Amino acid sequence: MFRGSMVAIVTPMHGDGALDFEALARLVEFHIENGTDAIIAVGTTGESATLDYDEHIAVIRKVVGCVKGRIPVIAGTGANSTREALHLTQHAMEAGVDACLLVTPYYNKPTQEGLYQHFKLIADGVAIPQILYNVPGRTACDMQPETVERLADIPNIVGIKEASGSVERIQELVRRLGDRMDVYSGDDGIAAEAILNGAKGTISVTANVAPRTMHEMCAAALAGDRVQTETLNDRLAGLHKALFLESNPIPVKWAVAQLNLIPSGIRLPLTPLSESLQPAVRAAMRQAGVID
Repeated sequence: MFRGSMVAIVTPMHGDGALDFEALARLVEFHIENGTDAIIAVGTTGESATLDYDEHIAVIRKVVGCVKGRIPVIAGTGANSTREALHLTQHAMEAGVDACLLVTPYYNKPTQEGLYQHFKLIADGVAIPQILYNVPGRTACDMQPETVERLADIPNIVGIKEASGSVERIQELVRRLGDRMDVYSGDDGIAAEAILNGAKGTISVTANVAPRTMHEMCAAALAGDRVQTETLNDRLAGLHKALFLESNPIPVKWAVAQLNLIPSGIRLPLTPLSESLQPAVRAAMRQAGVID
């Protein structure tokens, strides 16, 4: 249903942490002009953990209003409370998004059966396409391929963002799911290989900084052109690493601010990028060709 380079867009903030909706509108245009294939609003990279409920919905509405149907908008609506995730998904659908992205419940460490029941209830309750999101490194919860395969029988669960860092896991999911559910990479470092092995795209942090090259790399991989894919990915390799030198989205917000697209605001408990790491991020931006 969705393909290519899908940016997990940062949420612009002023220095005091207040949301900057003007900068958000500029970011949306920047991505559309540079070929981004879809925008994910208020995911982990969008600081969903520190936005309150009203802010969460306001950012989604703003992105939908700015995009105006030109590319798909996917809203992050996951939570570790099933009731909260259900309500967020319902409100995101009412705001006009094309799909929702739901992370596995974090901290409370549900069983595989609990995960199945959680996602089934939300899918049954809100008639919108939904993408599962497995990121065990941040949630302490790893949704197993067998559970994903069970969920593939639910018609409006259309994909999974797999961020376990394993190409082998991507391959297993592609094999198990066939054409019932699309698989997306959630790790920029393996996104090229994931797509060459059957994933339909990537939900990307790197695309915040180098959207045109990420789009071109994903397009080459979807076309099966390994040589071109690897050439473009080599250009991005430094960013794939540098944007995780501190917890996401600390480095990526600093990098996007260097492009003069957003102010430097970020909310506690996250703090601005350490000065000692700034040269490495800047060097990766040069390697990617986004700054001189």
